[in-house]
Amino acid sequence: MWIDSGFPAKRVLRIAQVHRSTYYYRLSHPPIQKTNTGGRPIPGFSRNRQGKKIKDETIKEYLLELISSKAEVYGYRKLTRCLQRQYKLIINKKKVYRLCKELDILMPQREKKQKYPRRLAKNHVITGSNQLWQLDIKYGYVSSSRRFFYVASAIDVHDRTIVGHYRGTTCEAKDVTNMLQKALLKRGIYELEEDQSLIIRTDNGPQFISNKFEEFCLAPQVQHERIPPKSPNMNAYIESFHSVLERECFQRNEFITFDQAFKCVDEYIQFYNEERYHGSLDDYSPTEYYNKWLAGEIKSVKQSM
Repeated sequence: MWIDSGFPAKRVLRIAQVHRSTYYYRLSHPPIQKTNTGGRPIPGFSRNRQGKKIKDETIKEYLLELISSKAEVYGYRKLTRCLQRQYKLIINKKKVYRLCKELDILMPQREKKQKYPRRLAKNHVITGSNQLWQLDIKYGYVSSSRRFFYVASAIDVHDRTIVGHYRGTTCEAKDVTNMLQKALLKRGIYELEEDQSLIIRTDNGPQFISNKFEEFCLAPQVQHERIPPKSPNMNAYIESFHSVLERECFQRNEFITFDQAFKCVDEYIQFYNEERYHGSLDDYSPTEYYNKWLAGEIKSVKQSM
């Protein structure tokens, strides 16, 4: 502005502390104004097999004719097939969906029925171990291959023990259920009395809403509940452990191979369970606290979570 008013460029640039090369480069290379095109424009036509252009308005007339005749019960996918076979159009179902939506002739969508009803998490009074486990998945990184790996962990909220964990390059429902199966056997959950059950609390990840996982939770000793979206505080114990795992294991080690990463995770979780003092457990390790609780040396404290 000052230079345009006639002031010497050298003096103005010195006062503004701008290098002359920067100023003159900007003059010769003005910034390019990017415009948002909003995606590829709609062509407004489709072609038939002879290469002739058929306008969208004409295609809409075809659609109205189809739904007024025998195709009135068809959805957009079958209407697409009708246009392709009867009118020889080269058209895909996405465009037919758009045209049907503009005409307001889309078939009502069927509601997908859940095979297993969702059970929302709620507060429970916990008086001992094997009453509530929290389960979640965390990601680690292997620098050499620039790939991530998965760590699925389950924690007992009473004694803070990591009762089971899985690590691998993939994490599917079968991997999580196999890990939980071993944890249940180790903890003797299948020996619980009929009026006792273990609650497994998860978020809404794809592994936990799958039929495979829900079928696993049909066991009479197991109940599955899921926290509402955007409420990680309801899974605070496993979230806290994963933050500790990140700080004390992942950030202190650079993983070059998957085998190294898996070994490091296994060793740290063993250390966490058997040696690491836990402030909320009177400075006992989770394993010590659990054994003392089994022996009746520690009185259970009611916790609401």
